[in-house]
Amino acid sequence: MTQANLLVIEGKNHGNRYDLTGRRYQIGRGSLCQIRVTDNLVSRAHATIQHKTGNFTLLDNNSSNGTLVNGKPVAEHSLTNGDRIQVGETVFLFTCDEFHSSQEIAASRISFVRQAPEFERSRIVGEVSDRTVAAFTGVNPAEGIAEQAEMVAQLTTLYQITEEVVRPTLSPDQLLDRILYLTTEVVGADRGCVLLFSPEGGKIIPRVFIDRTGQSERMPVSMSIVDYVVKKGQGVRTSDAQTDQRFDHGQSIFQAGVREAMCVPLQGRDDLLGVVYVDTTMTSEEMLYRSQEGSHFSDSKLRLLIAIGGQAALAIENHRYQNALLKAERLAAMGQTIAMLSHHIKNIMQGIRGGSYLVNNGLNDMNEELLQKGWQIVEKNQNRIYNLVMDMLTFSKERAPAYCEGDVNKLATDVEELVKGKAEEAHVIISLDLDTQIPPAWFDEEGIHRALLNIVSNAIDAVAEKQGDEGEVQIATEYDANRDRISITVEDNGPGIPAPQLEKVFNMFESTKGSRGTGLGLAVSQKILHEHNGEITVESRPGLGCKFTLNWPRMDDEHRIVESPTMA
Repeated sequence: MTQANLLVIEGKNHGNRYDLTGRRYQIGRGSLCQIRVTDNLVSRAHATIQHKTGNFTLLDNNSSNGTLVNGKPVAEHSLTNGDRIQVGETVFLFTCDEFHSSQEIAASRISFVRQAPEFERSRIVGEVSDRTVAAFTGVNPAEGIAEQAEMVAQLTTLYQITEEVVRPTLSPDQLLDRILYLTTEVVGADRGCVLLFSPEGGKIIPRVFIDRTGQSERMPVSMSIVDYVVKKGQGVRTSDAQTDQRFDHGQSIFQAGVREAMCVPLQGRDDLLGVVYVDTTMTSEEMLYRSQEGSHFSDSKLRLLIAIGGQAALAIENHRYQNALLKAERLAAMGQTIAMLSHHIKNIMQGIRGGSYLVNNGLNDMNEELLQKGWQIVEKNQNRIYNLVMDMLTFSKERAPAYCEGDVNKLATDVEELVKGKAEEAHVIISLDLDTQIPPAWFDEEGIHRALLNIVSNAIDAVAEKQGDEGEVQIATEYDANRDRISITVEDNGPGIPAPQLEKVFNMFESTKGSRGTGLGLAVSQKILHEHNGEITVESRPGLGCKFTLNWPRMDDEHRIVESPTMA
């Protein structure tokens, strides 16, 4: 099965990845879309991706602002690996595994040909090192029109290849395939391949292959030429292979009708990565009459191929460096996550062990007061580990809100009752200020409940640290009829959040509560509000307190469409 995904490379949800494993995917602002983009420039059902037998087709659903693929508006487009899809201000990178088998295809289409030592004399008619490529600097006014046109075409190709090199891609084979296509086109080669050294043992192996004639089952590659290029580090071109002494006429390279070949090194910053090999072929009639049409390849084309080889080598190295850096960052993030979670779970388990010890003593002594005290500690830490796990699950996966009609005031009241015991224990007064004019709203009750609970719990913890005056936390609801939006504010009179920490409060594992906090609560709450096309804002007054505001549309697009006829 073809594996494909969309990676957000620009926009609000930068870094999110969506796996495309089914047959149909809706992209849009609507809550029922599998790939939801909360952007006012995006239509409710903006575009559709259809998957059939390994092919992915993008359809624009007559959206208001259109859909772009690689910067161009499209109504329907067959997606290929590396395409950039833009809807509103969000840009996706489409990747699939269609190019993952390029190496297998190349290996099945390339034949390495070695001649006996007595045939090693070569009719190589041109050699170019990377030092002589410096002569490839521009158009000489003294040259003829044909030469100038060829030079312009070569410079254009180099520019196109440079664009490909900096284009975001997750597959080096895709990049090499595109470079090889442009190369064979500009130098007029019939076939081409890229051979790279394997990481294990240094054996050279085919990586990508292209046949512009569509007639060759296999491409013979002279290992004499490849070995020469690898040893000398220079690009070479051969004359008519039919009369080249290196090619034994009993070998497949003669039978395949190879006329000319060029081979250049892929020289990286420090190491030789492989070679690019291209050739031209002869038809059976040309082979029969040994048609002599002059040399098709030239030194200028060889210099161009050298320059392309350098670009391709740098692209391969950059991709390897990028993968190594990405792997290191992932391992570092994984290590930080494991360390933080281990620390929090250890603290929770210590609390459970302490409570269990009291419970055990209470059972042995038949002391009901000790039993109750120990059980309260166990129960408190059970709630802590439950909330930690739920926050981890909420943050770890993309989900569409399960919208249902609900009462915002009732939700705020439920949260207030749930934390009342914690507030009393911390000597914090908690109060409600409910807007009685709020109409029925549509939201994910479990999600908003968790988001609000995290904010209120944080406020109680913050106020509990305040010395002297009695701490207060107020939960208030409000309805903005003009914008048809709901807001819930949580305001406390705690110490506030210092300015340097204010910018990081919604980051994972950024906690102002020391060992008592996980650094997940605010990040999870923000994610839930973003899923509702809403937001969380914070106002801090150091020494006087904080005010968090949860704000989101009263209803999603689907319910708004249903309600609008009755409201008209």
